[in-house]
Amino acid sequence: MTLHSIYLGQIAIIFFDLKEFDMTSLKKQHTLSVLVQNESGVLTRIAGMFSRRGFNIESLSVGASEKPNLSRMTIVALADQDEIEQIKKQLDKLIDVISVENLDDIPFVDRELILIQVKADAINRLEISQIVELFRGRVVDVASNNLIIEVTGDQGKLKAIVELLKKFGIQAICRTGQIALPRGSKD
Repeated sequence: MTLHSIYLGQIAIIFFDLKEFDMTSLKKQHTLSVLVQNESGVLTRIAGMFSRRGFNIESLSVGASEKPNLSRMTIVALADQDEIEQIKKQLDKLIDVISVENLDDIPFVDRELILIQVKADAINRLEISQIVELFRGRVVDVASNNLIIEVTGDQGKLKAIVELLKKFGIQAICRTGQIALPRGSKD
């Protein structure tokens, strides 16, 4: 339990006049790395398991892994501690699932890619380009009345650039979903 979550618990006790507060009931985003067989229908079975159990997938990315015939899924779900344990157990029961790792338990690196189509004219194009450069993004398409911007980073970075670009008029957004790997070596 982090110091931050202890303070949240104390605030909840005072604010809601509770005798005690169960921190495990707080929902938060959890990132799971799931190694699965690279076969048709696997994604459907996993998504179906979430749906049947009433769990929502916040983000889902799937791609080939370092091992032939296996894919790595990065699943982000909003759940409390008991629910995430239930999700892990249910995933482990599926025959196509090789391994499930809760990345919240260990240090990990995560990234997401976003494409943002934003209104741009001759007057504000330079300001938009400066914002994009500040976020280490790039302009990948230029039209007479808009730009398409590509930015890679964690969710906080992507949220920040979207907020800054809103004043120009965002026309469309497309996100890849989070991908993640544990830090350090796999010996």
